Amino acid sequence: MSMNAPVLERWWVAGLGKTLIWARQRVHEAGTSEVFDCDGKTLLYDSEDSANAALLDADFRALDGLDDEDAIALGFTLESIAPPNASTDSALRELMVQSIAPKH
Repeated sequence: MSMNAPVLERWWVAGLGKTLIWARQRVHEAGTSEVFDCDGKTLLYDSEDSANAALLDADFRALDGLDDEDAIALGFTLESIAPPNASTDSALRELMVQSIAPKH
């Protein structure tokens, strides 16, 4: 894992039925990027663009890029979700997959 502090943290989300799957992306000053996934793995990328491409290929969407229509298409409202929060990555791993109530 990179030792330099992240300059950007971005949350990504994928909707699968009544389940939200989260991924946390951190971009470092050196330009490298790491993604903490729902399996508790930290995946390293040589650039923010390569991490973004991998997340998009896995059907994730950047939370900060979603509008209300995008969220509804994924099965939730923006007001009804928030990225998971925990003091350690070990504790965070347990929160990376969440059930949601269906929206009509």
